[in-house]
Amino acid sequence: MTDAVADSSLRPPASRPASAVRVRSYWGSVWHRLRYDYVTLFCLVLIIAIVLTAVFAPLISPMDPYKSSMAHRLRPIGYHNYLLGTDEQGRDILSRMLYGGRVSLTMGILPVALATIIGGLFGVVAGYFGGKVNMLIMRTMDVFFAFPSVLLAVAISGSLGGGITNQLLTLTVVLIPPLCRVAETATSQVRTMDFVDAARSTGASTLSILFTHVLINVMSPVLVYASTLVSVSIILASGLSFLGLGVSPPTADWGLMLSTLRQSIYVQPIVSAIPGVAILITSIAFNLLSDGLRQAMDVRA
Repeated sequence: MTDAVADSSLRPPASRPASAVRVRSYWGSVWHRLRYDYVTLFCLVLIIAIVLTAVFAPLISPMDPYKSSMAHRLRPIGYHNYLLGTDEQGRDILSRMLYGGRVSLTMGILPVALATIIGGLFGVVAGYFGGKVNMLIMRTMDVFFAFPSVLLAVAISGSLGGGITNQLLTLTVVLIPPLCRVAETATSQVRTMDFVDAARSTGASTLSILFTHVLINVMSPVLVYASTLVSVSIILASGLSFLGLGVSPPTADWGLMLSTLRQSIYVQPIVSAIPGVAILITSIAFNLLSDGLRQAMDVRA
């Protein structure tokens, strides 16, 4: 009896049945990869922190970002109550950075979102129907591809004039062609797959196939590519404001602040570089986040 108990204690535990093995879904696998990618998680936390500081700028801003004081012009970092110093008109840099983040992030995220919707739909239609429809849409996009994005943004913004609305329209137009190209390429690959042919054979309508089968499979590469364009949009928006083609003074914007402070670089070089550092850090964070998302969402990896 004792030997039997000893033998049973030495037996390896029975393996779990196949039905008990947990199988992760696609998005579960994506999250499983992301939670061990500490660089991507750090960038995500950093971006969330930047967004929250911009959203709650009226609550956490220490001073009025538009209140000037000629007696406190171009003060260094840590001067009295000015944690990041003052600009050429004596306004608090920290307060203007918080409010400027609202404009810069809006100009970085909103044009990408609009361009993803518009360019993605055009790309899906062009890739699915092909033929003359594909030629008409993609040749139109090639006209915009003929110009560098910076030159195209300057040309459109110069024609429309400054202002937030015109800047938003300019950036959206510039970002539509690359997103349309990505969506068209992905759709051309998906439409030849067996599950799409099976849906056609069952008599499913074109709209049903597009939204149920094609769009879901095209969404992943389009969203990943769109996340890489947020940093591009922020830099383009800041560049337009720097050239005087974006928001108009006295609106707080990182690009406009960089433009007005450039004349003070020999007086207060560190204070003058603060908006540029904010643009650099935000752009790098979005780029690293998009790289992490691309690797996590790559099903072939």
